[in-house]
Amino acid sequence: MNNPALAPAPDSAIDYDRYDHVRPIRWTGQALELLDQRVLPFTVVHEVCRTSDEVAEAIAALVVRGAPAIGIAAAWGVVLAAAGIDTDDPVEAAQQLEPALQRLNAARPTAVNLAWALARMRRVLASAGADWRDALAREAHAIETEDLAANRAMGRAGAALIAPGSGVLTHCNTGSLATAGFGTALGVIRAGVAQGRIARVFATETRPWNQGARLTVWELQQDGIPATLIADAAAAHLMKTGQVQWLVVGADRICANGDTANKIGTYQLAIAARHHGVKVMVVAPSSTVDMATAHGDAIEIEQRDPAELLSFRGQRVVAPGVSAWNPVFDVTPHTLIDAIVTEHGVIERPDAVRMQALAAYTNRCAQHS
Repeated sequence: MNNPALAPAPDSAIDYDRYDHVRPIRWTGQALELLDQRVLPFTVVHEVCRTSDEVAEAIAALVVRGAPAIGIAAAWGVVLAAAGIDTDDPVEAAQQLEPALQRLNAARPTAVNLAWALARMRRVLASAGADWRDALAREAHAIETEDLAANRAMGRAGAALIAPGSGVLTHCNTGSLATAGFGTALGVIRAGVAQGRIARVFATETRPWNQGARLTVWELQQDGIPATLIADAAAAHLMKTGQVQWLVVGADRICANGDTANKIGTYQLAIAARHHGVKVMVVAPSSTVDMATAHGDAIEIEQRDPAELLSFRGQRVVAPGVSAWNPVFDVTPHTLIDAIVTEHGVIERPDAVRMQALAAYTNRCAQHS
């Protein structure tokens, strides 16, 4: 297994902070402030959540989105729930907190980071003492800071695969807005631009929520990275022109065989990429790897309100009586993926054997951390 993420960075002199200004999550000590991604790019406002239920509602409503950011927000949601529990007994606290954790977990079923973060909070609570509230707050902070460090590591590892002068295409939003900062797939693009490897960046609009058009190109603009927006339907034609050498995307769940759930449209992009000789890179933290799910057919695909397709900004644009089907994710088979990048290294040509090796390595790293 190639593992450049853990090697000393030869690019230590590069100023990555220059390309990382946006932060979607702010903990104030009493409330969680979430950058409302529904109203970007024209309005920059934070929604203030003072209860765990408000956090769950914000996750479900896409105020905060992106698998890592959802997990971080949920962890802080547990801290908010803890403030309303009047006991010093962590066992009793766990019982009283469980309904809030269940509501948080139900907010978005596909993103594995949500359940992963809540499981971490449960484990900490199970081993805590009378200071269980402080223990939960420390764990939420750790989840957030670890994510930022992992994103920086993934950025360097993924960028190392890209030849200088390359063009890249990305889908949805996988940047600072979807994480604690820097991003997953967009982190690779940030690192590649900083290292002078990436010469051209293209982003799909990503219907129906237009995360690419509203969020990705805005976020790159904040960091001074030029990006060209394309219609979703233009991707195959763009690949045919030869301007793109890599499709770089994130993931909401990676299965034990390397099948990957990501924003709807990723699957068709991967098919087009294979036809045109464009390589496909999936970038996600190890917390997104779900070894308990054998393959993509076992992933629950979230179905969202058909109104998202039938309306635009609250105004219906489709004739009355027309129905819509609105899955928010699809699954890309591992056979269409050239590389999976996590903070623990790069898996090229992923399959069940290579994923098992990654999982074993990740477990060893966890035991020594």
